[in-house]
Formats: sequence, C-alpha cells, structure tokens
Amino acid sequence: MMTLPDQDIDHSVKEGFTFGVSIVAAALLFVAGLVAVFQGISAIANDELFVAGPNYIYQFDLTTWGWIHLILGIIAVVVAGGLAVGADWARISAIIIASLSIIAQFLWLPYYPLWAILIIALDILVIWAVASWKPSATGF
Repeated sequence: MMTLPDQDIDHSVKEGFTFGVSIVAAALLFVAGLVAVFQGISAIANDELFVAGPNYIYQFDLTTWGWIHLILGIIAVVVAGGLAVGADWARISAIIIASLSIIAQFLWLPYYPLWAILIIALDILVIWAVASWKPSATGF
C-alpha cells in the first residue's frame, strides 16, 4: 500500500509533537518533584508554623508533611527520569504520582497557598502531557 507524501509529513509532525510532549512531561514532573523535595526539606527544617487567628495563635507541626512532600518529590524525580527515556512503567507512575501530589498540595494549601497552587498547576500539566502522549507513534 502506498502512502501519499502528505500523509508521511502529517505522521512525522504527529511523532515529533508526541515526542516533545513526552519530554515536556518529564521536565515538568522533574521540576514539580524538585520543588516538592525543597518544600519537604523546608517543612522538616522549620517544622513549626504559627497562624494568628482572631482570638488565638495556632501552632502546627509540619514534620510529617515535610516527609510526605520529600518522599513524593524523590519518587517524582525518579519517575521523570523514566519518562525521559520512554519507560512504559513511567507513564502510569507519572499520572499516579502527580495525582497524589495534587492531593498532598491541596491539603498543604492552608500552610503555603501560592506554593501549593503552583505545584497543583504543574501536576495538572504533567497529567495532561502524559495522558495525551501516544508512545507507539514515537517509537518508544
């Protein structure tokens, strides 16, 4: 069966786009994981947060949250490496880790809202990029 030249060009463009999406997904997951590692280290090192309410001052111990973010961040960096080399296990793992990170960041929202919103946005982009990537078209 012969293919038309336009079909070959269209196929090459799709392959290039999906390969680019996979690299972007790996880079975004790496950045989100790295930020989560720093977030975890920060929470472990400075584990007391004081919040002034109308009548009371609340004290929170952030050590557990720090360890959660640190572990999720390390796993995200490892999965990003797997995505970068096109490992099949990394696609599913990336979606799972990004989803867990969104949940952790949502629960972290009262402590550092801007930081948490940034990571949630990165995780949503990672999920979109990995879900839209078709590895069979890229040869991975």
